[in-house]
Amino acid sequence: MPIKQFKPTTPGRRGMTGYTFEEITKKEPEKSLLQPLKQKAGRNAQGRITTRHRGGGHKRMYRVIDWKRSRFGVPGKVIAIEYDPNRSARIALIEYPDGERRYILAPLGLTVGMTVMSGPGAEIAVGHALPLREIPVGTTIHNIELHPGRGAQLVRAAGAAAQLLAKEGDWAHVRMPSGEVRLIHLNCMATIGQVGNPEHGVIKLGKAGRNRWRGRRPTVRGSAMTPRDHPHGGGEGKAPIGLPGPKTPWGKPALGYRTRRRSHTDRFIVRRRTK
Repeated sequence: MPIKQFKPTTPGRRGMTGYTFEEITKKEPEKSLLQPLKQKAGRNAQGRITTRHRGGGHKRMYRVIDWKRSRFGVPGKVIAIEYDPNRSARIALIEYPDGERRYILAPLGLTVGMTVMSGPGAEIAVGHALPLREIPVGTTIHNIELHPGRGAQLVRAAGAAAQLLAKEGDWAHVRMPSGEVRLIHLNCMATIGQVGNPEHGVIKLGKAGRNRWRGRRPTVRGSAMTPRDHPHGGGEGKAPIGLPGPKTPWGKPALGYRTRRRSHTDRFIVRRRTK
């Protein structure tokens, strides 16, 4: 999909880029697959902010995505490629012979009129979902389950792709987009191909307002705060960070500090993404 370059009619437009949306074939979403999406502005059930710098933004409706691809052996026809405001990838509307419709993530190369299938015995083709046990080694995959039957949890962002490196016993070695090599059970489902919209990472917003439309509020530098608000704050003029390294607002080390607590999943990591 080509990138649209804006004319520099204002300072905000200078350098701004956007999508041409050439691949979008349907503007209105499928009403039967919509759900309300409440804006939480980064707050949890107690009303406390757990994710800072969130709030505002455009209203959205949630598109229900078929992460499990549970209609095994039934061919579905792609009838539309749509925009989804809740994710970076595009979504494809699939219609099955009985009239049921479902959304899936649109892989790179999937177009209207193509047929997709899921389940054991499906063909190795873009958009088809199979157990890792039946996917050839070296295949590019996305939409990967972590636990059989739970639905896809890994490799779902625009342009993302993983690679099936090897099979050993009941486990597959899968290289993630981060470079991490992870063990995943061979009964887990995955979809063939790469997630579409790979140009997502090179879009330049151009102005702060486009971030506000997305529900992203301004981020204040710690060095611009007072000492009571941030460890980097205070001092006359522009002061260096000082301390032994940069800190979070709560005084924890901000760089090179290990925050991983899920040690029980270490046994599934063959090679870490960092050396």
